Amino acid sequence: MDFSHSPKAQEMIARVKAFMDEHIIPNELKYMEQVDEHNGDWTKWQVPALMEEWKERAKAEGLWNLFLPDEHYGAGLTNSEYAPLAEIMGYCPFASEAFNCSAPDTGNMEVLFKYGSEQQKKQWLEPLLEGTIRSVFFMTEPGVASSDATNMEATCVVEGDEVVINGRKWWSSGVGHPDCKVGIFMGVTDPEAPRHSQHSMVLVPLDTPGVKIERMLPVFNRYDAPEGHGEVSFTNVRVPIENIIAGPGRGFEIAQGRLGPGRIHHCMRLIGASERGLKHLIERSLERTAFHKPLAKLGGNGDIIANSRVEIDMARLLTLKAAYLMDTVGVFGAMTEISAIKVVAPNVATKVIDAAIQIHGGGGVSNDFPLALLYGYARVLRLADGPDEVHRGLIARIELNKYK
Repeated sequence: MDFSHSPKAQEMIARVKAFMDEHIIPNELKYMEQVDEHNGDWTKWQVPALMEEWKERAKAEGLWNLFLPDEHYGAGLTNSEYAPLAEIMGYCPFASEAFNCSAPDTGNMEVLFKYGSEQQKKQWLEPLLEGTIRSVFFMTEPGVASSDATNMEATCVVEGDEVVINGRKWWSSGVGHPDCKVGIFMGVTDPEAPRHSQHSMVLVPLDTPGVKIERMLPVFNRYDAPEGHGEVSFTNVRVPIENIIAGPGRGFEIAQGRLGPGRIHHCMRLIGASERGLKHLIERSLERTAFHKPLAKLGGNGDIIANSRVEIDMARLLTLKAAYLMDTVGVFGAMTEISAIKVVAPNVATKVIDAAIQIHGGGGVSNDFPLALLYGYARVLRLADGPDEVHRGLIARIELNKYK
């Protein structure tokens, strides 16, 4: 495996970094202030003017849809080439939206690109690629242990030329965004079919009768405006049968194809979040003194810094290995590595960022620094796209099967 960056990747790294340094990082607090102006009633959330400015500028500079390997729709980058770009975006939890590279849109666009019909691509993929609309993925349910997706109770039953949808979903990230117009709903179509052929994925416009956003769920007491994480009910929602993606019963097949890239994108960004945490940790340890010594020389802070560097670099190498395997043998040939990095990256990030918070004292949990925001993002990702325990279980199963 050669982890040196291609000339194309090197050029894009320089351009994305320059964009981040010039436009996004210096304006983080201003962006958060614009968000907080409308952070009360979620029905009145607005997209901050700064984000719209960033998106227009990034699109004009060709820094757009960088995650899609297809040159017609995206930047034509491999997973290995995209990895360092996602790491740079990960310096700020909301930066990826500026490049039209944020979840859940990236995963939904990949689903439509790989599995969607020409009509579905025309109606939904094209405006998502243009960034004129946003989307949501309806999978997790409040009434069951969603770490086992086969527990799903929501239904999408074919009746003639329609699909009838009933159920309740939550942690539907992005559903509160003012530009969110469509969701991909996963539910049970045929409970008598084999276990992994019972489910389907269906495109549901949010203005369809019977779709109701019940509430937004706070994360660490913050609502993540203007995207939000919603609880949504579906009551006898009817959409055309043409809205089923790839046909009935293919939900799990599509989910595996969707979640593999989605998981590694999160891990790539988490490496960037970890690097930023370490940067703040080191700068603070050198700037501040206590008991007549710089903080870097007190207690075990030197060991913390050294261990953080080692762990971040190990996580990056594992991420690049997973990306390399996805490029060469595909998602299903990289299952161990995808699950492994999905365990490792959030845990490394939370550990490093927590150490950075600690060395900042009270400032670390304030909005004067980005650490609290980064920590919340990293901690959530120990749950999102499968909790640690599920991924460890998959890794163990694959390893055990080698010896049977």
